[in-house]
Amino acid sequence: MHFTLPRKPGTATLMLLLTAMTKPSLLLLAFFSLLVVPPSLAADPDMLQDICVADPGSGVKLNGFACKPAENVTEADFFFKGLATPGATNNTMGSLVTAANVEKIPGLNTLGVSMSRIDYALGGLNPPHTHPRATEIVFVLDGTLDVGFITTANKLIAKTITKGEIFVFPRGLVHFQKNNGAVPAAVIAAFNSQLPGTQSIAATLFTATPSVPDDVLAKAFQIGTNEVEEIKSRLAPKK
Repeated sequence: MHFTLPRKPGTATLMLLLTAMTKPSLLLLAFFSLLVVPPSLAADPDMLQDICVADPGSGVKLNGFACKPAENVTEADFFFKGLATPGATNNTMGSLVTAANVEKIPGLNTLGVSMSRIDYALGGLNPPHTHPRATEIVFVLDGTLDVGFITTANKLIAKTITKGEIFVFPRGLVHFQKNNGAVPAAVIAAFNSQLPGTQSIAATLFTATPSVPDDVLAKAFQIGTNEVEEIKSRLAPKK
């Protein structure tokens, strides 16, 4: 028996097919469903037009940014030179992330990609953090880094990478990079989201506004409330 399947079969169509299909046909349908579903799992929604340059000043609230009027779009909306220059790493962590996302390049709106440059001083650390909306892949420009991520089974996947090499951090998993080499290091990172988002674990927990209650953090980390306050004071943004 042969069936002509619509491009995206609805529930009613699938129910009719299920009642008529043999077991081999059901296996084929299951395989077909695997081909149909993955696009819905993309980090960002698929675009519906050639371009949709972000217009943050529009005042329109939606998942992403409203589109700038086409007549106002220019080449500047698709250009950014901020990754060409090493970032200043004279800070507490000894690292600096320079983002090239939709907030810097409005033309990235709806395209589902972005990049960053990360520079590391000697001993510099990009502390444990997550990107809730994207997988990250890094390419080492210079130096050597110890990198790793932690799975939900609490397994550390780690490796030392050097110039010209690549490492991947799966979406949403806690990960880090540390320069234990003898020279400064730098990477270019790519993301499958126009705005991947970043949550630094320590800063998220200890510098949130309003504050996470001291007793919550004390019990979670098995430390005293005085130690919690000390950590909060150390991580507080400099004024």
